[in-house]
Amino acid sequence: MTTDILLSAQDLSVRFGGVLAVNKVSFDVKRGEVFTLIGPNGAGKTTVFNLISRIYTPTTGNITFEGQNLNALPPHSIAKLGIARTFQNIELFEHASVLHNLLIGRHTHHHASLWNEIFFSRTVRAAEVQAREKAEEIIDFLDLQHHRDSMVAGLPYGVRKVVELARALCTEPKLLLLDEPSSGLNVEETDDMAFWIQDIQHELGITVLMVEHDMTLVSKVSDRVLAMNQGEVLACGLPREVQMHPGVIEAYLGTIDDVSNLRREPA
Repeated sequence: MTTDILLSAQDLSVRFGGVLAVNKVSFDVKRGEVFTLIGPNGAGKTTVFNLISRIYTPTTGNITFEGQNLNALPPHSIAKLGIARTFQNIELFEHASVLHNLLIGRHTHHHASLWNEIFFSRTVRAAEVQAREKAEEIIDFLDLQHHRDSMVAGLPYGVRKVVELARALCTEPKLLLLDEPSSGLNVEETDDMAFWIQDIQHELGITVLMVEHDMTLVSKVSDRVLAMNQGEVLACGLPREVQMHPGVIEAYLGTIDDVSNLRREPA
């Protein structure tokens, strides 16, 4: 595997009972790029994310991250390797402040012993200061200063999405998995999300693997796109090339005959 490949999925398949949810899916994610999975509902995109996160175990195939095979690793070890994730349905501690949610994201960098914790040793104090500094850095990066001490439960949905993104960034990931980051956002909030993703890529140097339905956002931020349907790969390449692929058009719109028949139907 060449050194510019950060994540590699080879012949991934997963079966749930009699359902083959993902079938021989392969792709590589290069360091520093935004790589996006697209496809209609039920295409298998989030299942691929769950395989990478080790929520699911592949029936066949392998996933490697920086050359290390992830298949046998427990889910809790993934964040320590440098992989962070956001979810389509926001997963935050609603009755904690924004700052506290971000500090929770620093747990992967916490290595103090129980005795050091009990006596609040110099090492623990230094780690607390470092965690606070990193959280404040991300708060400034994502313009969350006005919400720092707010309870998450009282925040608008769009702000919560940014807070979840901020918590993932507090882990200092090498690879950031974004599961439908524009889901539930209005046009202005989606534009802001595109801005954050570009800054995460260019200013923080973090590689992004994204699942997304909003094709405007996909086209704006993605270096490469992989299209899926019914658990299989349809096409992979530049955003414009993939969107114009006949198989991708058919997956989203149906065949030419299907579209023609829809146009002939009475209103």
